[in-house]
Amino acid sequence: MSRWATIQQGFLATLVVWPGVAPFGMVYAVSALSAGLSFWETLGMSLIVFAGASQFTAVGMFGSGAHPFSIIATTAIINARHLLLAASTASYIRKSPTWLRALVAFQLTDETYAVGVQRFTQHGGDAWFQLGSNLSLYFVWATSTIIGSLLGALIPNPAALGLDLIFPLTFIAFTVPMLRDRVNLVVAILAAVISVATALVLPGSWYVLTAGILASAVGAWLARRQQLAQMEPINENS
Repeated sequence: MSRWATIQQGFLATLVVWPGVAPFGMVYAVSALSAGLSFWETLGMSLIVFAGASQFTAVGMFGSGAHPFSIIATTAIINARHLLLAASTASYIRKSPTWLRALVAFQLTDETYAVGVQRFTQHGGDAWFQLGSNLSLYFVWATSTIIGSLLGALIPNPAALGLDLIFPLTFIAFTVPMLRDRVNLVVAILAAVISVATALVLPGSWYVLTAGILASAVGAWLARRQQLAQMEPINENS
């Protein structure tokens, strides 16, 4: 399959998350303009930062007069989970050109990671597919930011329409088919338990990072043990 056809596949596979992303992109734009950002600053953040949770946090802190260092540090902590996403994706696209891997890393989000990993586990890694998925979300996020900037107060709250449920439902749909072996199932359950427990005792979004790091570490240990157990019969026969 040609690169262009693979990019198209990734782009189209991500259309399923557009209904959940677009309303929040518009609300972000309204929030940014209300906080004092100009149209170009609002759009520039969507094009350069390209991270919904961080953008909402940044404009809220900007509006309250927070110090620039505090804004940068807070958004960096929120986006730290992207290190885990990139590390997981790297194992599938490590043979791709450096410039392509850098571009994929720049645009990688929670949603496009879910789309890409589901494809990778079923058909093998392909950086061009991930690029297409990234471009799809990049396009709708930038477009919704422009629309929100133009329509302003006419944009309703997505949560009031129940659109905030699209994100968790989409991730559940992506995750369930991947729970085919014991390691993945254990990691998913452990991540859910840790995130809920951490959310009850820690403020902010620390539960996301904590669950991701701990569950991933346990998953890596279990996967290594499973690999060694599979190698032992081969070594004995040889």
